Amino acid sequence: MGCDVKPHHEPVEHVKIGKKVCDFAMETYDPKEGSFGTVSLKELNKAGKWVVLFFYPADFTFVCPTELADLADKYATLEQMGCEVIAVSTDTKFSHLAWRNSEKLLEKVKYIMAADPNGAVSRYFGVYDCHTGLDLRGTFIINPEGVLVSSEINFFNVGRNSDELLRKMEANIYLLDHPAEACPAKWTKGEKTLTPSEKLVGKVYESLNE
Repeated sequence: MGCDVKPHHEPVEHVKIGKKVCDFAMETYDPKEGSFGTVSLKELNKAGKWVVLFFYPADFTFVCPTELADLADKYATLEQMGCEVIAVSTDTKFSHLAWRNSEKLLEKVKYIMAADPNGAVSRYFGVYDCHTGLDLRGTFIINPEGVLVSSEINFFNVGRNSDELLRKMEANIYLLDHPAEACPAKWTKGEKTLTPSEKLVGKVYESLNE
């Protein structure tokens, strides 16, 4: 892809929305297989996958298991869309294994849990908090071409809603095949889209309600 995520001791240029994401690799715990492994963006791009990176502060915390459990409820649907979901924190793969297997809320978690203990990938995505060594709650969608198409970052104390992630995924998948169109607020699959042009200026209401 022409670039790689830099080690944490080198200057960091954050990823930009609408631009190609530099390649990165992380060690993982895969609950589905019950084994350790690695994941890289390059390999996921080669496989034509959409990628959701779901950064969270830490294992063995409080809001985090509620978020990962909520995401687990949508995982099968996201997987059917051709999406690879990767939960990421600065914990190790060993901590991921222990937490997933001890916290009852995580029983349904089947997606990959990636370890970023030096914070290199977290810094690149702008979610690393240098005062705590933890990640903010960041959700990023990368399309099969390796382009970052969605970015959301919340502070530590606000949990996310996977319903909105699913809606964003449906919209971005649709727009990849229909680049001339745009999805209005609250758009869901099957609803009307907009096709920007001089004829649409000042006539958005009419277009959506015709």
